Amino acid sequence: MTFLILGLILWSGIHFWKRLAPASREAAGDRGKMIVTAGSVLGLVLMIVGYRMADTTFYWGRSPAMTGINNLLMILAFYLFAASGSKARITQYVRHPQLTAIVVWAVAHLLVNGDTASFVLFGGLLVWASSEMSLINRAVPEWTPAHDVPIRKEISAVVATVVAFGVVAGVHGWLGYNPFG
Repeated sequence: MTFLILGLILWSGIHFWKRLAPASREAAGDRGKMIVTAGSVLGLVLMIVGYRMADTTFYWGRSPAMTGINNLLMILAFYLFAASGSKARITQYVRHPQLTAIVVWAVAHLLVNGDTASFVLFGGLLVWASSEMSLINRAVPEWTPAHDVPIRKEISAVVATVVAFGVVAGVHGWLGYNPFG
């Protein structure tokens, strides 16, 4: 569990750097981008290794109903993430589509993973994403929604969603976690 917690701390800290110490982050310039990238990758590796190694207590497991809800939420999470990159229509209504995608992803995983390692990992990332949104909203309270969106951007977001969902479902299956129950 130690690696998992260290990974969460590193991930959160490196991402909060821009919001909590903007002058320091700006002064770092391009080197700061490399620091954020390296810290993010290391944090992610620590979270994955820590999650897989964690000695955990189980409170609930997957059920067919929760698995179906999880998969629907995951499609929404992938769409939100893809929409952010393509500036699809939903970006007119959701200020932080990538962070919202993390929140949806975390909730979806908590529905089907009722163990302490999952509480730490998915709950920790849910708290981080929610906090990041709050910090951004406080720093920049004004928000101008995206302009009208051409249909091709919406189509590209939907295609990216389907492809990403299929790839991630395949990787989960390859790792021994059947995402479809």
